[in-house]
Amino acid sequence: MTRTPLSLLLAAAVLAAAPAGIARAQAPAAIEAQASQARDRQSILAMAGDYRVRFDMRETVPFVAGYEPLDPKQSGGYESVRVVEDSPGKIVLQHLLVVQHDGKPMVIKHWRQDWVYEPASVLTYEKSNRWVLTPVSAAERKGAWSQTVWQTDDSPRYGGVGRWEYDNGVARWESGETLRPLARRDAVKKPVYGWYVGTNRHALTPDGWVHEQDNAKIGLKDGKPQTFVHEVVINTYDRNSTYEIAAADAYWTATKGYWAAVRQAWDAAIAKDRGVAVTEEAENGSVTGPRLMALAEQVAGGAMDERSAIAEARTLIGGPARTQPLAALK
Repeated sequence: MTRTPLSLLLAAAVLAAAPAGIARAQAPAAIEAQASQARDRQSILAMAGDYRVRFDMRETVPFVAGYEPLDPKQSGGYESVRVVEDSPGKIVLQHLLVVQHDGKPMVIKHWRQDWVYEPASVLTYEKSNRWVLTPVSAAERKGAWSQTVWQTDDSPRYGGVGRWEYDNGVARWESGETLRPLARRDAVKKPVYGWYVGTNRHALTPDGWVHEQDNAKIGLKDGKPQTFVHEVVINTYDRNSTYEIAAADAYWTATKGYWAAVRQAWDAAIAKDRGVAVTEEAENGSVTGPRLMALAEQVAGGAMDERSAIAEARTLIGGPARTQPLAALK
């Protein structure tokens, strides 16, 4: 028996309750919009699961005389992606990296991606150590989703807006060009460039999904912004069940309450000033990272109770410490 999608049933119920004239006028558009949103939601949720991941980063074309592109950087591992929040207008996916350490599985809380349908604003990288809530026009947000990417400690990284497309047999979402800070792989090399302008693309594959980035690496030359080199990033997620998936779930079960409070603290800091300032350092990323991650490890290992860890995390995120160099916090 063929089942009618839940989104269409809900749309029909809403329209049935409306005055007849309005229902007749709005029915096709309302049903189409709800069906489109439901399809997009399934595409986003399809990225949850357990994967063998391959990271491939390559500088390609130089745009400054004498600049030599870096050698390609390739790595890989295993990653479990879990649904943290799932509501009609918002989906949150948390990545958990699983590696082997001394013959035992070790879980590292990795990046997070938040998806919001037709967002009024999106958190974007403005300049060094500063992110702002950027308004999204009514025309730009209609039928679109924002994706905001967060670092391992749930501090911000970048955000963008785009639409899911389904032509030519591929489900894919692509952002507009967005500013983003240097990744650690580049920052530790003290490069001539200081930030990226990149396009972000997610596409579903038969075995999982792929995350592609087209980045321009930009710095100042003679006091003016200059693209030094282009970079292509291809991160593939292929479904896999041969690693210690239970370790990822055990870590998340032990720490999800703590991390929920951390997310709320970041949200409060961002809402307070319509943005947030966070000092970043090459070796550690955001200066809040080492301590917030250490608190989670203590909670997971039973060395600290969750309430105490949350209290310390809130103080760190809400106070001036997040804008100080890490050395000053030790």
